[in-house]
Amino acid sequence: MNKLLAGIGLGAATLLMLAACASGGDQTQPDTSAPDTSSGDTNLGPDPDEALAALASQVLSLGPNGESPQGFETTELTDAEVEQIQAAGLSAAIVLHYGGNDWSAAQVEGLTSEFNRLGINIVAVTDANFRPEQQVSDIETVLALNPDIIVSIPTDPVATADAYAKARDAGVQLVFMDNVPAGFTGGVDYVSVVSADNKGNGVASAHLMAKALGGEGTIALIYHDADFFVTKQRYEGFKETIQLYPGIEIVEEQGIGGPDFAGDAQAAATAILTKQPNIDGIWGVWDVPAEGIMAAARDAGRTDLKIATQDLGTNVAIQLAKGELIVGLGAQRPFDQGVAEARLGAAAAIGKTGLPIYVALGALPVSSDNVVDMWKSVYSTDAPADVLNAVQ
Repeated sequence: MNKLLAGIGLGAATLLMLAACASGGDQTQPDTSAPDTSSGDTNLGPDPDEALAALASQVLSLGPNGESPQGFETTELTDAEVEQIQAAGLSAAIVLHYGGNDWSAAQVEGLTSEFNRLGINIVAVTDANFRPEQQVSDIETVLALNPDIIVSIPTDPVATADAYAKARDAGVQLVFMDNVPAGFTGGVDYVSVVSADNKGNGVASAHLMAKALGGEGTIALIYHDADFFVTKQRYEGFKETIQLYPGIEIVEEQGIGGPDFAGDAQAAATAILTKQPNIDGIWGVWDVPAEGIMAAARDAGRTDLKIATQDLGTNVAIQLAKGELIVGLGAQRPFDQGVAEARLGAAAAIGKTGLPIYVALGALPVSSDNVVDMWKSVYSTDAPADVLNAVQ
């Protein structure tokens, strides 16, 4: 789907809401290795529950250029700043890499909610369907609308860099979700990048996988085969952490490039299950690939397969609620990320200085035990009926 929705008004419909905020301030980088606190066989590695509890007070990710993370509260605006922004007659555009999932919908809703509060007109929302050439075209089209702010996530940091440079040179305030163009420096070429703790989410999914396996078994990894900063962080976080469990062996790894991530992951998982028919688990880099892994498992009659992933989409939430296939995931906070992005762009547009150049919101471990509560934490609304009806 490639589309440009121009002239979005201030009354955009509510999609999903998120209320949870990350812990504050400049956060130090802890050791990602969890201590061996298991009360049983010490050869099985750390205690997953204790490791997950420790993760709640940490942000493990660094920014694209090694920046230390700042908390959500560092994006807050004073009443006087809000009044100045509202009087400025600003406009903004949202240039997405891909719009076909719950994460993107919640990001747009968070951005829309905060831009509306600040009196900023959204002139366009675009969806590149993970195609760099389409995103370059989208940026050029959006620039013709003369926005003061562009909030975006590059599909490819190299292929899109020149297009973003044109926006920068035109005086547009650039705020990025998760990833930044190649060669760009925070506070110079762009205002800030806002992200989840993607490494922390990879760590969380590894501990949840280990818990489901009882610390023993064989697994495969299906990763994003692209130069994409945050999906690399997830992969690194998962792989580094699962290796803390000596009884768990990674026997296969396959990359997928999209844009049909569910289809690509299904094909990869089918190949893995054919080669390794007794494999115990598969990790998928986010929820859409995990849906493809689920399809492959069902086709192979492997409803006992244990799948871990990132992002709390509806389909994986249903499986968590049922206690089938999906055993755990690390969730982002996309609504709050969108709110932070809108604030940072607006603050820069009125000349505010000293803004954080990397903001990261903490990981949320989600399992079958807490999926309903975590849905409300992630989206600030009750879980949909399909999820509630699936609860065991």
